[in-house]
Amino acid sequence: MTDHIAKAFVADEGPDSRKSRAHRAWRSAETIKRLSDRLIGVGPFGLGLDAVLSWVPGVGFAYSVGAGGLLLFHGLAAGASVATLARMLAYVAMDTATDAVPVAGSVVDMLFPGHLMAAKALQKDIEAKHGLPHDIDPKTRHKRKVKAGKR
Repeated sequence: MTDHIAKAFVADEGPDSRKSRAHRAWRSAETIKRLSDRLIGVGPFGLGLDAVLSWVPGVGFAYSVGAGGLLLFHGLAAGASVATLARMLAYVAMDTATDAVPVAGSVVDMLFPGHLMAAKALQKDIEAKHGLPHDIDPKTRHKRKVKAGKR
């Protein structure tokens, strides 16, 4: 292993470090959970692409599998624990399985935010190991507004 690669693994620095990969996964999970289950939020309830697309035969299933697979891919890239990956898989599997039942499955899919739950599990795992990404406000969990020239 070259010195440059060894330093990146040891010091956890640079764009390809474990911490950087984990923080990219955290941000991707945030995007997926918003698109899938929180495009429109009313109190504790939300609707997203997963709920809307579940009414279109085949499309809802494809979206659910794709979004869930992407979350699991990011979980692997972030080095999430086996327990977290298993929990994520269970949430996504339950969410995707509801698409197999006509009408009632779509209603259940609207009420069960599986992608949101899987994304939160991944984010919690990443935060425990690497902390929040530097540009995320810990109080609001949203991207900080940075003034020009300051970080």
